[in-house]
Amino acid sequence: MSIIREIIRSIRITLVLWLLTAIIYPLLILVVGQVFFPLQANGSIMQNIDAQPDGPPIGSALIGQVFTSEKYFHGRPSTVRYSQGKKAKATGISGASNLAPTNPELLNRIVEQANQFRDENIQPSADLIYTSASGLDPHISVKSARQQLERVAHARNLKEDEILPLINKYTDDRFLWVFGEPGVNVLRLNYALDLQDINRKANE
Repeated sequence: MSIIREIIRSIRITLVLWLLTAIIYPLLILVVGQVFFPLQANGSIMQNIDAQPDGPPIGSALIGQVFTSEKYFHGRPSTVRYSQGKKAKATGISGASNLAPTNPELLNRIVEQANQFRDENIQPSADLIYTSASGLDPHISVKSARQQLERVAHARNLKEDEILPLINKYTDDRFLWVFGEPGVNVLRLNYALDLQDINRKANE
């Protein structure tokens, strides 16, 4: 009888733990996320400025993507290149290239990237040349953003002082105010620049 009681007790404990960890806890996290942090809980998705509410999104503020136009701030180079259509890696997984420092493929990519910035009269910071560990980093350093300020201002026919407040606004602080360095969210900054252009043209 004692064995049967222990079995029944074990089943009860298993059911209680299952209820707590598989039902109550996930539902609690879901409710808290949707009520207090709806944007973050749903992937920080950003819609196209001109799109309808159910239109295709332009991306997530949590994931870096490639910008090539002169009127946009450029993010970190990516090994994954998830937003580059046919050039994107077919695996769909994030990660670094894992190329050794002496690998010619890595050296050629870095030299090509550095020459591109040299043509733009930019002395690039490390995060504009080297890929991140995930390949999906959405941030660049404040220094890297300021190095591109002149080019973007010229392409948009704006003064640098008109863009600086947006750089400051979309600079995220250190994680928990201690870890890492402040970083500028490239997608949010470029989105704000387009929105600024639309508002300015509407008021002309």
